[in-house]
Amino acid sequence: MAIEMLSYRQLGERLGCSRDAARELVKRLRLPRHKANDGKALVCIDLNEIHQNPTPTQSPAGLLPVTAPQECIEPKQEATAASYQAALERERERAERLMAELLRAKADTLAARATVARLEGELAAIRSRRWWRWLARRKKRQPRGNFDVPQTDTSAQAVFTSCAAA
Repeated sequence: MAIEMLSYRQLGERLGCSRDAARELVKRLRLPRHKANDGKALVCIDLNEIHQNPTPTQSPAGLLPVTAPQECIEPKQEATAASYQAALERERERAERLMAELLRAKADTLAARATVARLEGELAAIRSRRWWRWLARRKKRQPRGNFDVPQTDTSAQAVFTSCAAA
C-alpha cells in the first residue's frame, strides 16, 4: 500500500483520463489535498485502492453506446439522417413562407404609416386656414334641437300680398 502525492495532471496520466476528470474523481472520493509550494494541489492517493474504469458514454437518446461497432449504427444513422433532412427541408420552407409574410406585413405597415403622415399633414393644412376656424365657430353658434318660429301677423300678410299684387 504505497501512498503517493500526485498533482491532478499526474493523476490523470496514471488513470488514463484528463486533468479535470481526475480532479472530479478526487472531489467525489473526498481524498485529502494539499497545496504545494508552487501553488498546485497535491493529492494523497493509493492507486491500488482506486478502481476507476471509464464507462462508455451514451448517445443523447440513450439507446446505443457511442463505442458500438460502426456497421451496427450505419443503417440507423442513414434512416435517421434522412428523416432529419426531410424535417429540415419542411422547416426551411416554413421559415421562408413566414419571412415572406413578415416582409409583406412590414410593407403594409410602412404604407399605412405614410398614409397617416400624409393625412395628418393635410389636416394640419386645413386647420391652419382662417375660413375653417370661422366655419367651426359659426356651426357652434347655431342652436340645436327644435325651436319655435314666431308666426307673422295676418294683417302684415295682407300688406305683403297687396304689395306683391301691385
